[in-house]
Amino acid sequence: MRKLIFTLLFVSFVSMTFAQSADGGGLSGSSAYSYSGTMNEQDQLKIFVYIWGQVRKPGMYIVPDDTDLLTVLSLAGGPTENAKLKTIRIVRQDITKNKEIVWTDLKTFIEDENEKVDIPTLKPGDTIIVSGTSFYAFARVADFLSKVAITLGVYTTIKNLTK
Repeated sequence: MRKLIFTLLFVSFVSMTFAQSADGGGLSGSSAYSYSGTMNEQDQLKIFVYIWGQVRKPGMYIVPDDTDLLTVLSLAGGPTENAKLKTIRIVRQDITKNKEIVWTDLKTFIEDENEKVDIPTLKPGDTIIVSGTSFYAFARVADFLSKVAITLGVYTTIKNLTK
């Protein structure tokens, strides 16, 4: 019975391993674009983009190839109240693994209608990073320190009670 279970587990493991590597090893070996049919007699291509940080729904999004930063930010539920909109980064990696960082100031775009701010169009594999404000970082540190203080207080109280 043990041999049968071991054999089944081994066969399952081997088949899963080959099934995963059959497509070229994941996204790195596949195309940067995904074909989604035609609309108005034009081919529609989709790209994968990622959004991290201070947005309501971070993750990977599949969007049309002419999508801009504001659209993906909206798809991700918009920025949180802790988002630092003045310095949004788009990390872009080309085929030769060279990284390019595109900085965007959405705060100026939102607040000053006379200021010209370029909203970048995204490329396949772009990663958008929305950092937190200084206040957010301070609040995280203060929260951690308060938890440490509470733990030390409980430890001191227990230590004093056992004397």
